[in-house]
Amino acid sequence: MGCSGCSTGRGCSTSEGGSGGCSGGCSSGGCNKLNVYDWLANMELPSGQKKFDVVEVRFKNSRKEYFRNVNDLPLVVGEVVAVEGSPGHDIGIVSLTGELVKLQLKKRNIQADDPAMKKLYRKAKQADVEKWQEAQAAEQDTMIRSRQIAAGLKLNMKISDVEYQGDKSKAIFYYTAEERVDFRELIKILAEQFRVRIEMRQIGARQEASRVGGIGSCGRELCCSTWLTDFRSVTTGAARYQQLSLNPQKLAGQCGKLKCCLNYELDTYLDALKDFPDSIDLETQKGRARHQKTDIFKAIFWYTFADEPDNFIAVPVARVKEVIAMNKNGQKPDILVAVSEQKAVEKQPDFENVVGQDSLTRFDNKNKNKKRKKKKSGGGTGNAAVQTGVQAQPQTDQQQQRKPQQPQNKQQDRSKQQDRRPQQNKPQGNPNAQQNRGPRPQNQQRRDQRDRKNQGPNTPPPISTPPPGV
Repeated sequence: MGCSGCSTGRGCSTSEGGSGGCSGGCSSGGCNKLNVYDWLANMELPSGQKKFDVVEVRFKNSRKEYFRNVNDLPLVVGEVVAVEGSPGHDIGIVSLTGELVKLQLKKRNIQADDPAMKKLYRKAKQADVEKWQEAQAAEQDTMIRSRQIAAGLKLNMKISDVEYQGDKSKAIFYYTAEERVDFRELIKILAEQFRVRIEMRQIGARQEASRVGGIGSCGRELCCSTWLTDFRSVTTGAARYQQLSLNPQKLAGQCGKLKCCLNYELDTYLDALKDFPDSIDLETQKGRARHQKTDIFKAIFWYTFADEPDNFIAVPVARVKEVIAMNKNGQKPDILVAVSEQKAVEKQPDFENVVGQDSLTRFDNKNKNKKRKKKKSGGGTGNAAVQTGVQAQPQTDQQQQRKPQQPQNKQQDRSKQQDRRPQQNKPQGNPNAQQNRGPRPQNQQRRDQRDRKNQGPNTPPPISTPPPGV
């Protein structure tokens, strides 16, 4: 819900510091349950026509009543007003004004010119609102205490809600009971306990769910608390016609009764079933075909044979009627349905494989082997030139000198690596150390000469480092 007043069904204006109206942020169309959209609100009346003087006022939860605006007060939807009570006065919120109130009166079979219609006194004052809020704060504690008293008297009833009148002179107790309850002793105790006038109102399970509200299994607010007003009887036959499993946990709503939405599409199913024959077994030369299920909107019966229980055969309604007529005349068809008429039922995937998300090798590098082949063939420059169609140029003497020669065997490669290792850890007094360090100056001079040729004549010669030990 969108505001703090929705949990009590009072509206935004009942919260502390409220502005006296609803912002309309609630999913049920504002804080107003069973509200009516006033599509004539911004339209002016024809000249000479007087505005309709009856106003719809909403109280706690879905209770609405109609009052006559005897003082011709300019009222808008959401204003808090003081109306006639029995006894005293009550505080409510204006939910509808204007010409649409006539339609609501006609819908509820209320005469607009009824002299017994209650009056609307005035707009609520600050003192009225403060006393009204004080009465609202006492409703929850009153309900809990009344339940304890009813349990002490061992009454088979459930007090579901308590509503105080705006002037706190009267309290209405809503209860549900499966049998008739004698609550005369309960009324005496409640009147002594709370010092107000007591009124008991019995409601059904559906009306209780309508007043309390909630979220249904479909994820939306309950129909009875948003727009449904007439509660028609729902039977299990509605579920059978729609081929629903008779599971009480699935078919029951929050009120404990069958869901009202079972009746919404029942007429459509009944119209579709008018042309369907009774679901009976069929006799053929192959044997008895047993009926398994029916697809109502596709007009198909599904049959199976005793020797092939897993092979479901789809038979159109016209063919079923034809076979039934043949069986009545004592004839048996050779086949239940022609082979050309049998359509193979292909199981459609639950998703479309558009990016290959079900492939186990989607993370493998497919170009890995190609790169290895390029390295073995002698580098990337020559191969790239051949692939692009450019003729490879012969290598110069300097490039051949730069290119490292491949060792002939592994033993020769190991000996070169040992020669390149630093000799700092060997002692200076070893006579063999000078022999091991002999080739290093010659190799260093060759490298310097090679670098000098590559860099050019203007490049200063590098500083040669003396061999270690000198």
